[in-house]
Amino acid sequence: MKPRNRIVEHPSPNHGPRRAGKPVDMLVLHYTGMKTLAAALKRLCDPKAQVSAHYLVARDGRVFRLAPEARRAWHAGVSFWAGERDVNSRSIGIELENPGHEFGYRAFPVKQIAALIWLARGILRRHRIPKRRVLGHSDVAPRRKIDPGEKFPWQRLARAGIGYRPKPGRARRAQAKPDLASVQRALAAFGYEIAPTGRMDAPTRAAVRAFQRHFRPRQVDGAVDRETAALAAALTRAGRAPT
Repeated sequence: MKPRNRIVEHPSPNHGPRRAGKPVDMLVLHYTGMKTLAAALKRLCDPKAQVSAHYLVARDGRVFRLAPEARRAWHAGVSFWAGERDVNSRSIGIELENPGHEFGYRAFPVKQIAALIWLARGILRRHRIPKRRVLGHSDVAPRRKIDPGEKFPWQRLARAGIGYRPKPGRARRAQAKPDLASVQRALAAFGYEIAPTGRMDAPTRAAVRAFQRHFRPRQVDGAVDRETAALAAALTRAGRAPT
């Protein structure tokens, strides 16, 4: 299913040059977290706000282009993934119209997700972005952000070839008693900013919650249980794969 109107040009002045020598190899998904579509578009195009994204996908399936893909949009903020702190220089950012947790978080409509899949497929093809680097804002900024949230249908995207999901069989082979340091190493290998301290410190809890929000949204508690450990191990193997 393709968006009815394809892409609506809605230029924002909020973008700049990408850092030289940095490939575009991440796709970062957000929700707008604002009450209305109009309010979100206004903010993303307001020079004083100094925020933007490359695209915004409305609930009705319309796709707004805010910045050229060749430019560095200002969507990730203070962030980190797999050693990179300038996530904006290496990513395409997509905002999804949704009021978010502050204004009445809700499910993402079928039309909106269909349009997102159509858009994301083209982006991944143009930039050869690996499946394991299709991320949420909460993944790259787990101590600050929780979007696109636990209602975002990551599994639906994975079935469409966008993003990675561990195989259920791998997830079931859980450790009898999860070793926290092993889980920390697994999450770090996948890309999260976390150190193998063996302690449940603030960065670890934030990273675990972000990981669960993406890969086990039915239970986001920040606890390292057997299922979380198994999923982390499966994703570590994915991080070593070419896709």
